[in-house]
Amino acid sequence: MKTIYAKSKGLQDTEMHYCPGCAHGIVHKLIAETLEEMGRLDDTVGICPVGCSVFAGNYFYSDFIEAAHGRAPAVATGVKRTNPDKLVFTYQGDGDLASIGAGEIVHAAMRGEKFTGIFINNAIYGMTGGQMAPTTLIGQKTTTSQSGRSVEAAGKPIRVSEMLSTLEGLVYAERVCVTDIPHLNKAKKAIQKAFKLQEERAGFTFVEVLAACPTNWGMTVLDANKWLMDNMAEYYPLGVIKDVTSEEVKADA
Repeated sequence: MKTIYAKSKGLQDTEMHYCPGCAHGIVHKLIAETLEEMGRLDDTVGICPVGCSVFAGNYFYSDFIEAAHGRAPAVATGVKRTNPDKLVFTYQGDGDLASIGAGEIVHAAMRGEKFTGIFINNAIYGMTGGQMAPTTLIGQKTTTSQSGRSVEAAGKPIRVSEMLSTLEGLVYAERVCVTDIPHLNKAKKAIQKAFKLQEERAGFTFVEVLAACPTNWGMTVLDANKWLMDNMAEYYPLGVIKDVTSEEVKADA
């Protein structure tokens, strides 16, 4: 009988703790498949901090280190500099990376550290109760902005990929989502490219994934994915934000 689909060997046979409709499990699958296809399962170190992804190491067959809140880029820097031949990636949410860890990710990108950042942006603090995050949209209601986020009180949401792309050390940044199969396939290609450029030691690479959080958004899974495309994808446009390799190709032409 022909095999249509098989679970990636990069994932352990462990039940995940994520809520129904959460994108973390899908992104885990894409990363695991990519590592398996690249033959890097035994040669990769992932770094996860505090947040919904705190147990990510329980699901992958590659090595994992749990970092303090926001400090995954610092840990990844140490791991990559002492083990330059290993594939190293951080796996962070927006409450972690864009808030307490903002300084860490900015300076890692500026230095051009040769690891990959995987950034899950669901516009809210997922694990700690649904508070407003640096990426929460204007008008979006959270437990700490019950009338909706306002510019006067909290400023505008941070577009992390665009901000990091102004730094010379970042060579590739792309924003994707996993709401359906076509977008899921694009997300996997972005992860593949980021890891490939890391293998080439090109510089810091970054993939931002717009993700639904049905539990804290108070929506069904279908409604959450539709809200993401109608609202988040409008403020956080999907696509390549920066690709130095493409620019070099154009310059050579």
